[in-house]
Amino acid sequence: MFSKNRDRLLEHEMVESFFTEVMTLADRAGLLSKEHFSVDGTLIQAWASHKSFKPKDGSDDQGPSGPGNWKGTRRSNDTHASTTDPDARQYRKSRNTAAILAYQGRVLMENRCKLVVGAVVTHADGFGERAAALALLDAIPASTPRTIGADKAYDTHDFIEACRRRRVTPHVATNDSGTRRSAIDARTTRHEGYRLTQIKRKRIEEHFGWGKTVGRIRQTVYRGIRRVAQHFKLTMTASNLVRMARTLSAMPQGSAK
Repeated sequence: MFSKNRDRLLEHEMVESFFTEVMTLADRAGLLSKEHFSVDGTLIQAWASHKSFKPKDGSDDQGPSGPGNWKGTRRSNDTHASTTDPDARQYRKSRNTAAILAYQGRVLMENRCKLVVGAVVTHADGFGERAAALALLDAIPASTPRTIGADKAYDTHDFIEACRRRRVTPHVATNDSGTRRSAIDARTTRHEGYRLTQIKRKRIEEHFGWGKTVGRIRQTVYRGIRRVAQHFKLTMTASNLVRMARTLSAMPQGSAK
């Protein structure tokens, strides 16, 4: 049913309404936390090949082996773009992995039943994750106190300060390797709530894992950031439905609100 109706939902841009309706059902069943959240992102391979990554000025790539052979040449998002999907960006997840044309999916998860309450897609540039996290958090009706869990990539002074201005306690993993000093200290990490958040935030990976194996977002079949974002959010909505069904079936009869 999900596969048959996916294209129809994307075509008519019904994904947002569908997501909102699922969230309403989850809230009525008492499954949503309004105080404790976690955020993370995942890489989505674009529906475009390296051969489509051409110079923006229209010239041919000139490599050591001659025209058209780009191996050995320096190619970046500043000078090149995909002719198949201009919104895709070349991105290398780490120094030990090959660069691919990709997008990045971002998710905000509530920590009670581990449901996705916000999902967006951004360009894969390595810089938008913290801004996307704050935008997702701002879309949630304010309730204080609130906490947000995240990995070491979010342990920066600007993100920590932005959270505190929003009266949100940042439960990010500390990044104090080498000479680097974490942006948070024992005033935050000493509490039991911080330890619990560090455990719960990792459950986001279950949504990414389901989406990449069942929902097929490992490599999207859509082009353009708007369509890819719809595909990603629809997949996260389906993942929510699977988790909700499992959670409600495990609850004692009559305990759901």
